[in-house]
Amino acid sequence: MKGLLLEDRWAPVTSELGFLETEAEHAARAFAAWHAGLLAPRGINVEVRPVSGPLEQVLSTLLPITTPEVQRQLFIPTRSPWTAYIENGWGGTDASSAMRYMARTLGCRGLRVVAVPNTIRKDKGRFGAVMLAMYGPHRTEWLNYVRVVSASNDGGHWVFDQSGEPFPFEQVEQYQARRVKDRFTFDMLKEYLRHLGLSPFEENFYLPEGAPAWLVERKGPVAPTHEEFTLAQAREEF
Repeated sequence: MKGLLLEDRWAPVTSELGFLETEAEHAARAFAAWHAGLLAPRGINVEVRPVSGPLEQVLSTLLPITTPEVQRQLFIPTRSPWTAYIENGWGGTDASSAMRYMARTLGCRGLRVVAVPNTIRKDKGRFGAVMLAMYGPHRTEWLNYVRVVSASNDGGHWVFDQSGEPFPFEQVEQYQARRVKDRFTFDMLKEYLRHLGLSPFEENFYLPEGAPAWLVERKGPVAPTHEEFTLAQAREEF
């Protein structure tokens, strides 16, 4: 899978991305307020601060990677109305619940974007996945999902899934391809995102004209099972 963000050097952190159709600082502060309310009983404060520099320098503020709880999230402005969301959890960003909640809270659209190359060999590598989910500000038949399209290697066999009404730009005829993994490809994902105004796999899509990203960070007690890892350690099984 060629053409991934930063040549996939920051996987698994960037293997999944969230997007909110709103301004970066606004999104970061709303997210921080949400988590501050949840974490205050544990004596944890949630801080927000701007971070600047090239994309990889900004991403480095997420380190170290942590488990079992995410400690830091980034909200990164882009050359579009969308703000990117990335977090520092073990296994990579998990954008689904955060983007669903924030889309409702901020009254905007949200996205979950997944692009993982299929490199699994015996017990090494990654199960491939290409996924796009859009969330809206209002309840739908299934939570606030608007549209989902995905093709993924589910433990050794490929599965294709879709729900919601297709967008006019979708290549719906491709969903009948004989090989399941060909029904929704990385090239199709990029094309769909282009129609939505995003180029998330291009480095220059982020941090336009020196605009800062916004780091949301927990300060206070951590879980008894808290562990920290370098990016290299998180990539050892690739």
